[in-house]
Amino acid sequence: MQYWLFKSEPSVWGWDDQVAKGEAGEEWDGVRNYQARNFMRDMSVGDRGFFYHSQKEKAVVGIVEVCKEAHPDSTTDDPRWECVDIKAIEPLKTAVTLETIKADPRLAEMSLVKSSRLSVQPVRAEEWQIICALGEIA
Repeated sequence: MQYWLFKSEPSVWGWDDQVAKGEAGEEWDGVRNYQARNFMRDMSVGDRGFFYHSQKEKAVVGIVEVCKEAHPDSTTDDPRWECVDIKAIEPLKTAVTLETIKADPRLAEMSLVKSSRLSVQPVRAEEWQIICALGEIA
């Protein structure tokens, strides 16, 4: 299993929107960055991800799962763009803020710290465990 982070502006698509989609999940559409698209191409059904609220909140708020592998993005006719579908699994008991992540030396090399603008990014297994612990998820 691989781990990922999906960033979204909560005013556009937030955790509650993701939860409302239920088991069917929703396309992670609209990504127009080649590196982020390539990360989605590397995903497999069952991979887990953090759902991250960007903008003012700047925090990991939940855990999602890839429920459909990369396929054409339905929001464009341009064949270069693909996306995966994700479904909500569970909220973190305690949101883990970017400030907390940056303050933890164990997370200094995390993509979120190094490449904060990327909307889809990998998370190493060690980083996953640390953030789950900070978010009070077993």
